[in-house]
Amino acid sequence: MHKQWSCSVVKQASAFIRFYMRLKSTKARPTAPLGSRILTNPDDIFKHNMWDHVQWTKEDQEAARQKAEENSSIRLPLTEQGKFSTDACQYWDQFYEAHQDKFFKDRRWLFLEFPELLPSSAEEKRTNACRKPNKTIRQISPFPGQHASFRILEVLKMFTFFMFMNTDSFLYCCDFSPRAIQLVKDHPDYDDSVCRAFVHDICEEVGSFPFPPQSLDVILAVFVLSSIHPQRVQRVVNQLSTYLKHGGVFLFRDYGRYDLSQLRFKKGRCLSDNFYTRGDGTCVYFFTKEEVHDLFSKAGLEEIQNLEDKRLQVNRGKKVSMRRVWMQSKYRKPPVPLPS
Repeated sequence: MHKQWSCSVVKQASAFIRFYMRLKSTKARPTAPLGSRILTNPDDIFKHNMWDHVQWTKEDQEAARQKAEENSSIRLPLTEQGKFSTDACQYWDQFYEAHQDKFFKDRRWLFLEFPELLPSSAEEKRTNACRKPNKTIRQISPFPGQHASFRILEVLKMFTFFMFMNTDSFLYCCDFSPRAIQLVKDHPDYDDSVCRAFVHDICEEVGSFPFPPQSLDVILAVFVLSSIHPQRVQRVVNQLSTYLKHGGVFLFRDYGRYDLSQLRFKKGRCLSDNFYTRGDGTCVYFFTKEEVHDLFSKAGLEEIQNLEDKRLQVNRGKKVSMRRVWMQSKYRKPPVPLPS
């Protein structure tokens, strides 16, 4: 069910570097988040490959609900479900082995949707000046990226690879698949002076990161949390949030309820409500806005943005339109209260 991307990882990395350098040289900021291609005339539907901010009618919503209800009416027996959690690493490792770099997609949209990944020098200095020195970090053992003024953790899953970091920034990349991490390290532009890729299972209650709590400016999770069993996701978000600095941001994008990929599942692939297993053993959950808000709010984070991104994807050759639904959210760790 996974789409094999035609863009190679080398081309993708080069594109990110060129895009980032252009932004730095012009001191430009990315445009407003989300697209602005609105379908106002139904006769124009096949003029573009994607339409933004698509409104669903009550009939559309009910049809999607009925389709999801139908394909989840026959569920995989509980006795067969355990392996999808216990062997998840194995399934994803096999996925990366099979696809290698063929599924890497050009994700320059990350910088457009999440400009927090590219703070300007002025913003960075102003933000850092407002922060009190983190005594906890200075008192512990040195760690990779300790001297960077801006640190990002990218949790990998169907991951992007963007080496846009400068000497003042540091990127951490983690995945529980050793093959995924090796793909990152094998990239010709991988530089451990600005990036640290490491194997780590974020679902583990006991596990160490190569950085201390309250040391990250940004956590990026794109199509990551949906692969985790819904009963474990809250604990994962709670744990990751402890590594954000006060004022740090958690960036999230994932599958939304009634996305085309949910409605395409056959009967017998459903594990629990809105949680399915694909043919290759990997799993996926489909979120609602309310679930996303509860997830991050219970972790002590404040909402900046919580959007249900509904788009109409078009195959102009086959004259077919497909409804896509993604969740896109930004949540901030509250700043340290000023002394009264």
